[in-house]
Amino acid sequence: MRIVLTGGGTAGHITPHLALLPRLRAQGFDIHYLGTRHGMEFALIEREGVPFHAISAGKLRRYFDWKNLSDLLRIGKGFVQALEILRRLRPDVVFSKGGFVSTPVVWAAWALRIPAIIHESDISPGLANRLSMPFAARVCYSFPETARYLKPGQGVLTGVPVREGLSVGDAVTGRKLCRFSTEQPVILVIGGSQGSGVLNTLIREGLPALLPDFQVCHLCGKGHIAVELAETPGYMQFEYVHDELPHLLALADVIVARAGATTLFEILAVRKANLLIPLSKIASRGDQILNARSFAQQGFSRVLIEEELNQDIFLNALREVYAQRESYIAAMANTPALQAVDAVMKVILGCCKR
Repeated sequence: MRIVLTGGGTAGHITPHLALLPRLRAQGFDIHYLGTRHGMEFALIEREGVPFHAISAGKLRRYFDWKNLSDLLRIGKGFVQALEILRRLRPDVVFSKGGFVSTPVVWAAWALRIPAIIHESDISPGLANRLSMPFAARVCYSFPETARYLKPGQGVLTGVPVREGLSVGDAVTGRKLCRFSTEQPVILVIGGSQGSGVLNTLIREGLPALLPDFQVCHLCGKGHIAVELAETPGYMQFEYVHDELPHLLALADVIVARAGATTLFEILAVRKANLLIPLSKIASRGDQILNARSFAQQGFSRVLIEEELNQDIFLNALREVYAQRESYIAAMANTPALQAVDAVMKVILGCCKR
């Protein structure tokens, strides 16, 4: 059997693929990937030894912009390239994780009568997935609230695939990676693969108040290392981590993060108390706010709204989450995480048998 994976732009569109790779290989799939050579998917997939096929991609916007014209040409070129590659590979199934590069691939699969499966991580589908859904055989989704956006019989609730090794990290190894020399509690800040200016500024300005009581491991995003803080005792920065992440998660007492769905389900998998600061509606379509609200309602998370944020509010909330961390962990323990890899594999295998 042969499968083509596609998706890119941010880590959230790629890491679920990485979680599926071991199971796909165990099932004997010949795996290929379609993405852009300049996106983060190229580096992450290349290191896994999966054949990578580069296509053109354009950004899809909900508003008028002259760049839409040139991007439409790139999307058209990507569709033609995807048609050519899929016609040559003749996969049994296409699995799309979203992002702008994925849409022409799903369209091409539909044109060639190859079943395409879409995975939507957020509560409300993004534009790329909205444009792909009419051409998909199945849509896997992560939050029960997403079902209202789908055609009857099209959706399957699976959760977000999370790497199996994520929950077997070693805190001692994490402490060595961070060069932390004491047993003080650790705050892990996850700003996303592209970095979060709001979180980065919030944490760095709060260091004088935090470091007497906590140590801080800060995943700040590519190009966002603060050189002037590099030698600060109790503070460690990483642009991006992959193999190190399980150890840093094991070390953390509290996680501070945005509310991308992949990050949330990784936090759920390792059962860590957390403080979420979702991306604002000014800078997004509001999907992270919905994701965070769902986790807060289930007792998994404390949520702060970015527009209402200041240092005092943030520091007080962080200390409260740390003090009440056992209650968050208990809520997560009483709600078993969805076995997303198993659920998605069942959908993939079902489409292959058509």
